[in-house]
Amino acid sequence: MKAVANKLPLDIETIRLDFPILKRKVNGYPLVYLDNAATSQTPQQVIDVIVDYYSNYNANIHRGVHSLSQEATDKYESARKKIQQHFNVANSHEIIFTSGTTHSINLVANGFAQELEKGDEVIVSALEHHSNIVPWQMLCEKTGAILKVIPMTQEGELDMEAFHKLLSAKTKMVFVNHVSNALGTVNPIEEIIEATHKVGAAILVDGAQAAPHIKADLQALDVDFYVVSAHKICGPTGVGMLYGKEKWLNKLPPYQGGGEMIATVSFEKTTYAELPHKFEAGTPNICGGIAFGAAIDYMNAIGFKNIAAYEHQLLEYATKELLEIEGVKIYGTSKEKTAVISFNIEGLHPYDIGTIVDKLGIALRTGHHCAQPIMDFYKIPGTVRASFSFYNTFEEVDLFIGAIKKAKMMLQ
Repeated sequence: MKAVANKLPLDIETIRLDFPILKRKVNGYPLVYLDNAATSQTPQQVIDVIVDYYSNYNANIHRGVHSLSQEATDKYESARKKIQQHFNVANSHEIIFTSGTTHSINLVANGFAQELEKGDEVIVSALEHHSNIVPWQMLCEKTGAILKVIPMTQEGELDMEAFHKLLSAKTKMVFVNHVSNALGTVNPIEEIIEATHKVGAAILVDGAQAAPHIKADLQALDVDFYVVSAHKICGPTGVGMLYGKEKWLNKLPPYQGGGEMIATVSFEKTTYAELPHKFEAGTPNICGGIAFGAAIDYMNAIGFKNIAAYEHQLLEYATKELLEIEGVKIYGTSKEKTAVISFNIEGLHPYDIGTIVDKLGIALRTGHHCAQPIMDFYKIPGTVRASFSFYNTFEEVDLFIGAIKKAKMMLQ
């Protein structure tokens, strides 16, 4: 094995013991899970919280006077405060629990339908996930606003000169991801936020791919909206958060009607509840919200600086080894990127590569990664994507490289 030693104060082997799934085999081989950009794995500490909820205090929240309801309510709201503190948000009511990033984006897009007029302009970037493109296209169709796109470069970075030229008095909203899910590019969101505010527009940042690697300080960034999914950061699926500045959340109308989001209801008129309940209609994913808070605790116990530094070591090592394979082309060569490698091998289809390496226990992602405009830009059908997390090892990188070499040999 060529693997290098971890030079950081992280005991990776002990950390791996927290993740039961990493002990399993796939097709007779030890699982090497390198699809972390799609979803991270869940540590036992978070699984235990989920089991504890359903075993000991499963009850609806905010409504019951009985002990189980009060206990569930306390833990759910405690999780909201953990998320508030993690992202350095001024008020806990500026954290809205949603079903995930896509739900959060659609909530904002629905609300802004009343803020836009025909001829207004909204800007998205060429690096976006479909969930940060389609809702804004739908919004433009509904309102007559014009959608403009920040172009990208061959390196997989945003053309910032072009972005500044797109901004004008007509710009009402800007939408950009913090980190590209397809390429791993870390976008200069500080510059983007500042420039957006200078023309009086609002900005939403998709933080789904950044959250596992970067601890964003939302007050320091001065962002208007920031969205995250729990399942990207060792939490459960089906829950996420929308951060919105209080002034915007008060201004936007409710996204859904029903229980919990009301103050009073009569057949003549309904008045809405205060934040955050105004946007949390119906029975929420109570267990998911509580487990989201537990996942935040787990990640912070390891430390985001440690995580980022270790994952960068994995990225550098995997990139070096991969480029030694003849015919490999990596897409997304930004100087600032997270531990994601999107690549192809000349003459081979990414799906075929993914299928073969799966037989060897390697979990990769192939396709357009819900970022088809990026693939169209490079004139390719898709890529093979390896995305690393802090529980991956250098030995797993060696197994990954070996599997890619074997796939290449079999397919050529």
